[in-house]
Amino acid sequence: MNHRYVHRRRPPARGAVAAAALSLAMCSLVCATPAFAQDDPGGTEAGRHFRRGVDLYGEADYAGALVEFKRAYALAPSSAALYNVGEAEFQMQDYASALKTFRRFLSEFGPGEGHRAEVERSLDVLRTRVGHIAVTTVPAGADISVDDQPEGKTPLGESVLVSVGRRKVVASLSGRAPVTRYVEVAAGDELEVTLPFAAPTEGAPTTGLAGPSSASSPAPPPSPPWDMTRVRTVGWIATGTLAAGAAVLGILAVTEAHDLKDARSQFPVTNATLNHDSNLTLTYSVLADSLTAAAIIVGGLSLYWTLGSTGSASPARGSAPTTSLAIGPAAARLDVTF
Repeated sequence: MNHRYVHRRRPPARGAVAAAALSLAMCSLVCATPAFAQDDPGGTEAGRHFRRGVDLYGEADYAGALVEFKRAYALAPSSAALYNVGEAEFQMQDYASALKTFRRFLSEFGPGEGHRAEVERSLDVLRTRVGHIAVTTVPAGADISVDDQPEGKTPLGESVLVSVGRRKVVASLSGRAPVTRYVEVAAGDELEVTLPFAAPTEGAPTTGLAGPSSASSPAPPPSPPWDMTRVRTVGWIATGTLAAGAAVLGILAVTEAHDLKDARSQFPVTNATLNHDSNLTLTYSVLADSLTAAAIIVGGLSLYWTLGSTGSASPARGSAPTTSLAIGPAAARLDVTF
């Protein structure tokens, strides 16, 4: 009984796809189990998938061919379909999967099966293109996937066979954020990868329906942006300080005014003395007036904050009072916006 196999498209030295007659290949799929072929239309369906896989392989659509060969093997297991599965995986550079498939080929089919010698030679090549990753998680019990293919839960019984190259390892555990690690695997590597999960956040919401108490509990009030008690205290202290300064400067201004008056009544007197006394009188007066105005403004704000904290009215939502104070040598300005 003849078989239809596909051969790997290798670099120029490896040759092109070769196959026997399609009818004989279908016979290898269907006629190997005569009762299945006569009583179950699955044999015919397997043959169609197998033939479609051969066509796709010849067009270098190895991903599509792999799907068709796997479907043909699932419907009617045969050495031809399984061999072609391994060849398609080899062409896709999925060396780990090809190695597993060819090992399965040797275990399921006898020594007299066609292409057995080529499978053994391919295994020698594939062993130089794979490595192993031993994956552990903290805590254990996580689902592990490598390149988006599930590999089981930790602790894994054995290390994961992977192709050489950059591999993606993901651990998933209920209630924890997934952990992802990328590793570089060279031929023959025996890597150990530990994936620790972050501790769950205390008070984090859990999945499920909320109970009545959680639905009726009001949200805590937002914290005030600043401590009003401290603001009022600072305001009254500043008011007292400004008032005291205004009083001292007022006394100095009155004193200098008397000195200026006395200087003008004396004779002889120099212009320098008169100018000096006049400038001091003006400076002290302006400073005293400025500090008095500032004391009145800050005192008014302190009184407003004090009375406002004891009142029942609250500012409209979305608005907040803003205050700006400007003090100059001869003027003071207060801007209050609500």
